[in-house]
This record gives sequence, structure tokens and C-alpha cells, in this order.
Amino acid sequence: MARSAHEESVPSNDDSLAALEERIRRTVELVQSLRAERASAIVERDAAIRERDAARNAAGTPVAGTEKLRDELENLRSERKQVRTRIEKLLGQMDLLSGQ
Repeated sequence: MARSAHEESVPSNDDSLAALEERIRRTVELVQSLRAERASAIVERDAAIRERDAARNAAGTPVAGTEKLRDELENLRSERKQVRTRIEKLLGQMDLLSGQ
């Protein structure tokens, strides 16, 4: 049976259904791909956050250590000043003994 010109220009129901099925299949694949990319981005973001937090924690430790060293240095300078003063007194007393 021959098709008329009108029938050939209008796609058949089977062709329309196949095209719709193909569009739905591509849409599903696209959604799956986007979900996978989003999941991967979330994993990468979480890893970056953990790395950032670890770096912040590691950076915080030397700051506390620096403060401790600064305090210790100040204490040593104070002790050195006290020792110097005591030695100067002792040398002064020795000079008095030498002069007598």
C-alpha cells in the first residue's frame, strides 16, 4: 500500500515514540552524569575542607610554641640581668678586698 505525501511528512507514531524514548534515555544519562559529577565535587570539597582544617591545626601549634619560646627567652634575659648584677657586686667586693 502506497503512502500519500501527507502521511510521509507526518512522522509515524512509532517514530515519535522512538524519538521520545531516545530523548528520555539521553536525559536520564545526563542526570546520572551530573549526579556523579556533583558527588565527586562534594567528595573533593570535603577533602579540601579536611586538608584546610588540618593545616589550620598544624599552623596553630607553632604559634603556641612560639609564645612559649618567647616567654622562656624573656625569663632567660631576666635571669642573665640578675646574674650580671650579682657578679658586678662580687667584683666590687673583690676590688675592695684588693685595695685594703
